[in-house]
Amino acid sequence: MIRKGLYTALITPFAKNGEVDETKLRELVEEQVNAGVAGVVPCGSTGESPTLSYEEHEKVISVTIDQVKGRCEVTAGTGSNSTHEAINITRHAKQAGATCALVIVPYYNKPTQHGIYEHFKAVAEAVDLPIIIYNIKGRTGVNLETSTLVELAKIPNIIGVKEASGSIEQMMEVIRETPEDFIVLSGDDCLTMSFMAAGGDGCVSVASNVIPKRMVNFINYGLQSDFVSMREEHYKLFPMFKKLFVETNPIPVKTIMALLGKCESGLRLPLTVGSDKCVDEMKKLIEMYCK
Repeated sequence: MIRKGLYTALITPFAKNGEVDETKLRELVEEQVNAGVAGVVPCGSTGESPTLSYEEHEKVISVTIDQVKGRCEVTAGTGSNSTHEAINITRHAKQAGATCALVIVPYYNKPTQHGIYEHFKAVAEAVDLPIIIYNIKGRTGVNLETSTLVELAKIPNIIGVKEASGSIEQMMEVIRETPEDFIVLSGDDCLTMSFMAAGGDGCVSVASNVIPKRMVNFINYGLQSDFVSMREEHYKLFPMFKKLFVETNPIPVKTIMALLGKCESGLRLPLTVGSDKCVDEMKKLIEMYCK
């Protein structure tokens, strides 16, 4: 069983030559560990996994695990719209020492609910590693229905879900219908307070790339059922939660991290660097939260 709490959806820093910047990646991971996060998530949407080569994907996961050295969970993004490829990447994550795998609902193919079930069943049966399902209809084009998730939760090594449907109603339905020990994590910083008040177990956060310690404290309020303090902090953090999505994620978070000197601003095409408006908004966030 993995820990409840804050998981940071890590950016993937690239050097000026476009290659993965291992030094900056290690620095980012170390900052997260020192802040007390429950875990880190390399190679997710925020980590630009669709534009990483297979070799780069393996490298980012391996470097992250090596830097963590068992001090927090490493939930490796291993999803694909090809079941065969998802199995192969998940197998590498296990061999590298990941705590568990984050496997996205297959995108573009738009499988039926039966197809989604068979996809996750195949990955779970092929690799003896705990799996967290990642449901994000806005990126995949298909929603994982709660009834399908309930059936998947019966598979022993499918232990949780990152719920990023954008629907607080669906989030509550998932919490209500899945087993007590099934981990349900928010995939949306903006909805995390309401989600945890409804019984959620934590968050996979974009904002914690920028303010990890403050986000750890924010999530801990929820774990301690101190929702008065959590609500107060939520409204203080709300401008950051919103502005980090002023353009497609991870463009804004990479922009602000570059301004803070923690990575280069480069992204992989078809994503491009932040617009002038995006840069201005990130500078405002630095003044509000990073001084």
